[in-house]
Amino acid sequence: MMRGSLAELEAVLAVSSRGGFRAAARELGISSSSLSQQIATLETRMGVRLFNRSTRSVILSAAGEQFVASVGPALEAIRSAVEHVDEHRAEATGTLRINTSVGATRMILTPLILEYMRRNPQMAVEIVTEGALVDVNAKGFDAGIRIREAVPPDMVVVPIGDSIRPAIIGSSDYFRRHGKPQVPADLQNHLCIRARMASGTIYRWEFERRGESFALDVPGKLVLDDSDLMLRAAREGAGLAYLSEWQVEDDLAAGKLEQVLGAWTPPYPGLCLYYPGRRNIPAKLRRLVDLIHEIRQSGDVEKP
Repeated sequence: MMRGSLAELEAVLAVSSRGGFRAAARELGISSSSLSQQIATLETRMGVRLFNRSTRSVILSAAGEQFVASVGPALEAIRSAVEHVDEHRAEATGTLRINTSVGATRMILTPLILEYMRRNPQMAVEIVTEGALVDVNAKGFDAGIRIREAVPPDMVVVPIGDSIRPAIIGSSDYFRRHGKPQVPADLQNHLCIRARMASGTIYRWEFERRGESFALDVPGKLVLDDSDLMLRAAREGAGLAYLSEWQVEDDLAAGKLEQVLGAWTPPYPGLCLYYPGRRNIPAKLRRLVDLIHEIRQSGDVEKP
């Protein structure tokens, strides 16, 4: 009697839908070699080739087309049954691993992550902060959290908060000594606190007005790679810093810092949760997605 594991059947459907082993492996969260072995094992057991492979393409054979047409609906029914049972589980258990940046963690730790743990007391959460973007699939993470424009295009995206607006800020003492820039070009005559990105490059300050977008390589003798340090330096009058409004709003309200060039720094898409486009996501991740939807409706993810 021919027997095949659900993993092998899922492998066939993934390769069929994705048109190749590499993309299918990313979807399933396994290596390409492991995926190839699963399908080869199933083909050997069945005694029939399901895919015609070449160096340029992977396409279903006639037998493979018939197999997928028959197995696909059955697997979908199994997935649906598992999802419905999973929804009735009293408590989610295990560890939810998230890759994100330090700044994003500051924004979502209290309103999202700690609330998630309060509601799911059997869950552990591991957050790894990195400046550089990593392949969450390959590194064993359940999901990532980044600004929308940084998310890889083949991921499922769940917006977390509203858009984020940059703010160019400086201390009152700095502006007394140097004056205020009226247009971005004036920054060439100012001291700017420059930011080194995880890639090693220096961030070019981004501007937009009346449909025109551009970036400037601003001058400055101080280069930092941490936004908290940039904020501290700006408070001390070391220069102008390009940060997010949510990070400086308390200082602005208290009069410790002043904002300039606000008309030139429009908002950009905010943070989002993202994860591989699997057909079914684990209950632990689905509960985080549900919480995000709930919090977005209440508008509580704008502040750290």
